[in-house]
Amino acid sequence: MSSRNNTNYIRPLVRNLHSYVPGEQPRIKGLIKLNTNENPYPPSPRVLAAVKAAVDGRLRLYPDPTAQALREPLSKLHGCRPENLILGNGSDELLALATRAFVEPLGTARRDDPATFVQYFTPSYSLYPVLADIHGAAKKAAPLKPDFSLPTINELKRGGIWKFDAALTFVTTPNAPSGRGYQTSELEKLCAAQKGIVILDEAYVDFANEHALKLALKFPHVLVARTFSKAYSLCFQRVGYFAGNAGLIAALHKIRVSYNVNGLGQVAALATLNDLKYYRANFKRIIGTRQWLSKELAKLDFKVYPSQTNFILVQPPLYPAKEWLQKLRDRKILVRWFDLPEVKDYLRITIGTRTEAAALAKAARTILQKPLLSVAGTFC
Repeated sequence: MSSRNNTNYIRPLVRNLHSYVPGEQPRIKGLIKLNTNENPYPPSPRVLAAVKAAVDGRLRLYPDPTAQALREPLSKLHGCRPENLILGNGSDELLALATRAFVEPLGTARRDDPATFVQYFTPSYSLYPVLADIHGAAKKAAPLKPDFSLPTINELKRGGIWKFDAALTFVTTPNAPSGRGYQTSELEKLCAAQKGIVILDEAYVDFANEHALKLALKFPHVLVARTFSKAYSLCFQRVGYFAGNAGLIAALHKIRVSYNVNGLGQVAALATLNDLKYYRANFKRIIGTRQWLSKELAKLDFKVYPSQTNFILVQPPLYPAKEWLQKLRDRKILVRWFDLPEVKDYLRITIGTRTEAAALAKAARTILQKPLLSVAGTFC
């Protein structure tokens, strides 16, 4: 047997990578799982029926490589052409493709070359710096304001914390993990000021007051990322998409893996588009539960940030956030805690069902040793 160290076969860049850490997916009976922002309600019965009907001889065939049958109704929904859309194995695949397509690795350019920079606000989706590291790109992280709002253009210029010529800029809108929503007007100003590609990551936009998809159809350097996972209960199928300039979309197609979106995922997403009424009713239920839970936790002295997503960010009282994580877990309630300086004092709580929200509020009262009042409440 060779004595050569196996790590010698691995590129130094890969050896030194810190990979993205997804939310925990335990299989514990009776667990209330509020840590990964999954929709608590199942897909539409029509979607389930369509997927079951597709489990036949087609499984031996390759799926449509460009998901044309899905792109066509999506383009009608968004008022664009199919050429303005690309489907991916979740929006995460497309974020990775964009990094490869639009950013030069550091080894091929000067270290201060704008073409090598991936830029994002912090805190935001922790996959962005990982994608930059995988590609061997430079990173630029600009802090959000203490209330997680966006700095103004003048503030970004004065602080020197932003590169208006960065090759690729990610903006999570609404923001994660804060849940903060951003106005399309302020996003438009940011897009107009950028010289490189801007991706507006709208994974949670169906729970927000407004969206910015029109910016992807207005600016030639702007893409909007969407997913069927969060709002449309299809995390298991992994279907996401970009909308934007046809030239940018064509460039992404060049480096896309063939047959990247599985056939059952395409069937499920298409059936979803044919039953949007069902999902819009669920959005209202989740938003109503979000409002109720926010008020209940505020009564218990949690600092609750306003949210336009299917989760809330809270600063718990009495004990450190990490200790709350364990105390809730001991009661079979799983939430998310991030070991990041900006949010280490907070918990991110997915908005579950009415029953799950009530159970969380009850557990919080028990932990704080406060008398249990009615937590049934009125849900929208």
